[in-house]
Amino acid sequence: MGFGSYDESEQDNQEYDTEFDDEDGLDAEENAHEGAVEYEFTASNDELLDRLKDIKEDENTNT
Repeated sequence: MGFGSYDESEQDNQEYDTEFDDEDGLDAEENAHEGAVEYEFTASNDELLDRLKDIKEDENTNT
């Protein structure tokens, strides 16, 4: 058989397991996170906007 060829008789012999047990999947609640996230920004909006402007200028000069 060459590349991409297959034995058509194998197509008839395939069996599929369609039985699913509860143990087969994963428990999404097992790793659930209950908590809060807090951020503390030390820069002002103007400082952040200036930094963004600098980043965009750097991108334009490097491309």
